[in-house]
Amino acid sequence: MAFANTYHGKRVFITGHTGFKGSWLAEWLLSLGAVVTGFSLPAPTNPALFEQLNLRRRLTHIEGDVRDLAALGAAVNAARPHFIFHLAAQPLVLLSYKQPVETFAANIMGTVHLLDAVRQADFPCVIICVTTDKCYENREWVHSYREEDSLGGYDPYSSSKGATELVINSYRRSFFSAPNGKVHVASARAGNVIGGGDWALDRIVPDCIRSLARMNAISVRNKTATRPWQHVLEPLSGYLWLAARLEQTAAKRDCQQAGLRSAFNFGPALASNRTVAELVQEILLHWPGSWDDHSDPAAVHEAKFLNLSTDKAFHHLQWRSVWDFSQTVAHTVKWYNQHREASGAPDAKLAAFTKSQIKTYEMDARSRAIAWAD
Repeated sequence: MAFANTYHGKRVFITGHTGFKGSWLAEWLLSLGAVVTGFSLPAPTNPALFEQLNLRRRLTHIEGDVRDLAALGAAVNAARPHFIFHLAAQPLVLLSYKQPVETFAANIMGTVHLLDAVRQADFPCVIICVTTDKCYENREWVHSYREEDSLGGYDPYSSSKGATELVINSYRRSFFSAPNGKVHVASARAGNVIGGGDWALDRIVPDCIRSLARMNAISVRNKTATRPWQHVLEPLSGYLWLAARLEQTAAKRDCQQAGLRSAFNFGPALASNRTVAELVQEILLHWPGSWDDHSDPAAVHEAKFLNLSTDKAFHHLQWRSVWDFSQTVAHTVKWYNQHREASGAPDAKLAAFTKSQIKTYEMDARSRAIAWAD
């Protein structure tokens, strides 16, 4: 069984389970036999992967806002989870320029509320707080950022995530640092995640798919920006394995446990660091169309270079990515093509295809003898 059968029969609490990554995570955990509770605002898009997978009826769905400490605390206390995956956030750079106050409130105080709810509840659990690769002070270096590099952020989204990492570290050191403590906290930094079921605005892949579906040329606003593109299942496998290893080492009082209660980068191999133009061209190999350069020198600031080092995840967790850049794009576009072909058909077909992609990913990881799958 994947992840050493850690999640079978365990109670798992996800914040942000109605979002793109949260829906994939919930689906994967259900397939692993977990008992899942989700706490989130309504699905942020229409269509939404959360609804397409019929997750509302397959887990305990609680509609709430992480900015509401009382509601979040009550939900955590009722669920008494063995594992918490904190994904709830305002996740878009461009929207953060339009809604900076809401972005800081959701991303920083939402994390404070989650960690404080656990502190007051006083039950044993493992917490993975998900932030982003954009939490680093980006100096436009070509080299990859490591976990000990300076935190920062130019735009409200990025800086809110840098501040969130400080919050996580503060709670960990102030309240959850005892070697034999009940609560074990780590943070996970990943970004530029692509995959089927992302319907957000102002993200390159869903923007491409919408244009292609309408037989329009894709409008590209920042063609030279370089990012570490990875399939959504890649960082999720990291989150799940990090949480599993935290539980295993805590149970054995393993000396490695302290090293795991920290920040981890989860990203693809260096060869997957590609420009936006290269990503769009790769998409067009699987869904024919065209694209136009709409670069705007007056547009809001976005980083040009952003690469992550995953040496720590490899050495501490024996984690590495499974799919290369071409496979990542192929599996992503294949999902959207399946959605197009299933138009008008029950979402059950799309849900089954989503599950099949998870199984394919697990088998590919096993064939490569990756620790969490082997």
